[in-house]
Amino acid sequence: MDQQAILNQLNEILKHEWTGVAQYAQASFLIEGPWREVYSEKFEGDAKESFKHANLVGNKIVAMGGVPVAQRNEIKQSKNLREVLEFSLAFESKAVEMYTKALELAEGNRPLVVFLEDILLEEQEGVEEYTKLLRESDSVAQTSAARKSG
Repeated sequence: MDQQAILNQLNEILKHEWTGVAQYAQASFLIEGPWREVYSEKFEGDAKESFKHANLVGNKIVAMGGVPVAQRNEIKQSKNLREVLEFSLAFESKAVEMYTKALELAEGNRPLVVFLEDILLEEQEGVEEYTKLLRESDSVAQTSAARKSG
């Protein structure tokens, strides 16, 4: 295992998780209308999950002798619920990709592999959840369009 390569990847993941904290929190603030009660709480929960992951990864970086980054990437924001759901799916998909790459780099270090797999599982669940939410959003939109045209 290349120690510096895995530390670099973990720091990229940490930047991504810090981005999630800000992006999901901002979404929870911005969402308006009849779906606010449902989605504001969901996005706030996702911000907390990103913070939990950032905390885990930051502590792992220090345990491995590295220094955690304190930067984040640019956030995506919108008041349009569909766009926010799409941003969220893209964010979760990117996280899956990043943790998968870290797993490849961690090969041979079983405890680190298990650590990463546990977080990867939660990220994959996020992908599946946002995929289902967008699918429901599509069927509701089609039903609504059909009612308007009928």
